[in-house]
Amino acid sequence: MSREPQNEIKVSRDGFVGIVEIDRPPLNFFDVTLVDTLLQQMQALDADPDCRAIVLAAAGKVFCAGADFGGGLDPEEGLQMAKALYGNAVGLFEIATPVIAAVQGPAIGGGLGLALTADFRVTSDAARFSANFAVLGMHCGFGISTTLPRLVGQNEAAMMLYTGRRLTGAEAHKIGLADQLVEPGKEREAALKLATEIASNAPIAVQDMRRTLRAGLAEEVRAALEHELALQRIHMTTADFREGIRAASKRETPNFTGQ
Repeated sequence: MSREPQNEIKVSRDGFVGIVEIDRPPLNFFDVTLVDTLLQQMQALDADPDCRAIVLAAAGKVFCAGADFGGGLDPEEGLQMAKALYGNAVGLFEIATPVIAAVQGPAIGGGLGLALTADFRVTSDAARFSANFAVLGMHCGFGISTTLPRLVGQNEAAMMLYTGRRLTGAEAHKIGLADQLVEPGKEREAALKLATEIASNAPIAVQDMRRTLRAGLAEEVRAALEHELALQRIHMTTADFREGIRAASKRETPNFTGQ
């Protein structure tokens, strides 16, 4: 079925706040085209002097379940897709305008990586956060090897990456992965309130302080992406990767052999 990416990324305004919504039901998977459209819309808002903060949101019950590989397991195809996705991922870290993610449901794998591009994450206990790459038999991507430990510390990041476990919104808030914990259904409202508070301040001062605080982050992410992709290239050829994908598609427990 053909998709219309311009209809899957919806943009609206509330005063000085831009709202960017991913609308690809039911799981809000992303692919190269959708991420490219997302980046273009974010860059357009970033270039608008009347936009002083951005809320990144998603429709439905899932924030983002990660990348959609179209059901294919061809390693080279998957790698080319990952490479293109990662190129756009760096662009999201180069946005000068503050971004608040309203995480109303699961943010899994690359979906977690997308949430980590934002300055702040507002969530509830309806959400789940998971770096599930090891469960799939592959190295993490989307720059998570840099962004996650930078946010929650090395040990908490290692715990999430090595186990692939899903954290509740409350658990994510406890370790600093989420910045605000609200009632289910109130995530976007709270994110908009925070964005409006930020947007009420002097935009030049806010953006320059953001550049100071995030200095070097895009470059770190770019280097991390190259390293992650090199390891994913290896992992996607393994029996464990094939087993991880197979088990995930059938909702079974994988049987990894280390091969």
